[in-house]
Amino acid sequence: MNFLEERIARDGVVKPGNVLKVDSFLNHQMDVALLDQIGLEFHRRFAHAPITKVLTIESSGIAIAYPVARAFGVPLVCAKKSKSINLDGDLYTARVPSFTHGKVNTVIVTKKYLTHDDHVLIVDDFLANGCALQGLISIVESAEATVEGLGIAIEKGFQDGGHRIRNLGYHLESLAIVEAMDPVTGAITFRSQD
Repeated sequence: MNFLEERIARDGVVKPGNVLKVDSFLNHQMDVALLDQIGLEFHRRFAHAPITKVLTIESSGIAIAYPVARAFGVPLVCAKKSKSINLDGDLYTARVPSFTHGKVNTVIVTKKYLTHDDHVLIVDDFLANGCALQGLISIVESAEATVEGLGIAIEKGFQDGGHRIRNLGYHLESLAIVEAMDPVTGAITFRSQD
């Protein structure tokens, strides 16, 4: 069991509806030392790639992506879920259904922050059905940039997102892959990643 699996097993809470709550350490209250470990681990796993930008989606992905961008020494680009008066100029957009919130978001990145010269590592906290990743991939492709890889903190292996993304040929690394969760007992089973 790796460091993130150990923390999920200890502090994660399984709820009905295939919901895994990790808000005590990953996305509401954040264990910054754990986040630093995550950043270093993704840096190790993608060290071979010429990463020039890290891309995530607001807001839960930011805590995961920040230490990754810092480890690579590159900018972090955050796709916004709504247009504001601060977003100006040409924009890349993608429609992304949210598993957690049960709605469709239009995510937005200002074109000047992603160019055809960029080599992008996409990072997010969870992978369930793969919709957020597919939206971010489409934004990178719209910029004619290169997707170098995808880094996920927690993948729900019992849902088809990881399988779908890997079948598209992308290099996907998940630090913890949950195979099964039992809301009655609270038991969490992880996929072996040897």
